[in-house]
Amino acid sequence: MIAASNLDRGDAHGAGMSILGKLRISTSLTVVLVLFVVFMGASNFVSWNGLRHTADSVQRLSAVTDEVQAVNGAFAATQRARVSLAGAQSAARVGNEAVAKDLMKTVGTRLEQGQKLINSFAQMPSIDPEDQDLAKKLVSTYEALNDSVKAEQKAVIAGDTVAYDQISSVKSIAASRAFNTELEKFSKQATARGDEAQAAAGNTFGRLQTVIIAGMVLALLVAGLARWALSRIVQRPLSEVGAHLDRMASGDLTSSIDHDSSNEIGMLFAATKRMQESLTRVIGTVHVSAESVSAASKQIATGNADLSARTESQAGSLEETASSMEELTSTVKQNAENARQANQLASTASEVAVRGGHVVSEVVDMMGSINASSKKIVDIISVIDGIAFQTNILALNAAVEAARAGEQGKGFAVVATEVRSLAQRSASAAKEIKSLISDSVGKVESGSKLVDQAGATMDEIVRSIRRVTDIMAEITDASAEQGAGIEQVNHAIAEMDNATQQNAALVEEAAAAAQAMQDQAATLVQTVNVFKLSGMPQLTRLPAPRESVKQGAIPSVRKASSARVAAPARKVPAVQAVRGGDWEEF
Repeated sequence: MIAASNLDRGDAHGAGMSILGKLRISTSLTVVLVLFVVFMGASNFVSWNGLRHTADSVQRLSAVTDEVQAVNGAFAATQRARVSLAGAQSAARVGNEAVAKDLMKTVGTRLEQGQKLINSFAQMPSIDPEDQDLAKKLVSTYEALNDSVKAEQKAVIAGDTVAYDQISSVKSIAASRAFNTELEKFSKQATARGDEAQAAAGNTFGRLQTVIIAGMVLALLVAGLARWALSRIVQRPLSEVGAHLDRMASGDLTSSIDHDSSNEIGMLFAATKRMQESLTRVIGTVHVSAESVSAASKQIATGNADLSARTESQAGSLEETASSMEELTSTVKQNAENARQANQLASTASEVAVRGGHVVSEVVDMMGSINASSKKIVDIISVIDGIAFQTNILALNAAVEAARAGEQGKGFAVVATEVRSLAQRSASAAKEIKSLISDSVGKVESGSKLVDQAGATMDEIVRSIRRVTDIMAEITDASAEQGAGIEQVNHAIAEMDNATQQNAALVEEAAAAAQAMQDQAATLVQTVNVFKLSGMPQLTRLPAPRESVKQGAIPSVRKASSARVAAPARKVPAVQAVRGGDWEEF
């Protein structure tokens, strides 16, 4: 029986889990949210209803208080008015009219105050319909009391002491007793209504408290149920997924991932299972690929053989380079001889140019002398000009003196003497000018002769330059032959450079490929061995690839040729694919 009971409980638990497993997480969260909203709405509605009833009770209680305060205030105002009337009557008896008048004013004010309070009481809408009769009787008895007090007031004003005493001792007391009787009845009824309102408020508070406590208990139950359901739907499955992922991260891909839910958690389990299957396929493929890595090293030997053949081709190119260099050497010798002859002619032309320079120097000196003579002529001309100016002034003075003297011409004679002296000096200067000009003419003629000599010298220079031009033409022809030889050398060097670069690329790529394959194979084996796959054996570390070509197998090249025409080798990346031959597959 116990086993059957446990079996039934297990079936029920499995059925519950099956239902929860089919429930989507978004639906579960929506249900929890809806329950929370419904609970909050119900709680708020109950609270609002309780507060509304409490507010009604408080309002009724406040209305009862206002009614009682209005009636009591009116009665108190009337009683204070009676006291003031008694005081005014006493003051009038002793002849104190001022005090009597003040007290009478107080009586009028208090009677008006009491009338207002009783009128407000009569107009209050909060009076219960059952208490309307009591309220009307209370108002009528107050009116009777108020009338008796007013009668007392008139008697005091009229000074009728007997009438005042009769009214105050008989009529007013009877009216006051009647009002007190009705006031006690109304107060009891109002107190009963107030007690009912207070009791209703207490009952409402008790119900509200009970509902709140029940709501809190229900909320805790719903929260616990939601926590249990979410732990079943989300927490436990996520923990299982995390455990599966941890095992896969540690390299164990043999665990079974099964889950029968169809919600988001089921999708997560299905995705995790697909990821495990994909990793299993990838790792299996890597196992197979690791075996093919060793076969790639065989292609390196083929590349080294190709490298040897290209090195032999490079040696032939070096021989052609040596032959071209011999032809270039003879051409360079011929150019050197032509350059020597050109140098001799250039020396001769230099001597001729030196002589021409001397002649030109003499011409320059002669022209300097002519320039100096010209300066002297300028000075003499300046003197002559000054003399002419002074002569003009003296002549003017002589004219003035002659005009003054009239017949007496002594002053004129002196002036005439000075004019004569200046004229002599002008004549002497003119002679010197003539002599200098003649000298300048002679020097100019000598300069012309020197210029003729310079022209002849320049002719010789021109002829020498023509000879130099002819020799330079021969040098140009020799240079053309030299250029052709150099072109052949460049062609051979280009072939040698191409072969050298290819060899360097092959060597570098072969070394890099061998090292890369060795490192990658070792890393691949270590990485693959971390994973545990069902039905796949563990791999061992692959051996390092052996060198297929020795370093000394490359033929040597003459040092002189290589040093003369060495070309820089271009750098080739280690992972670049090699063109041609059997390297395309690798």
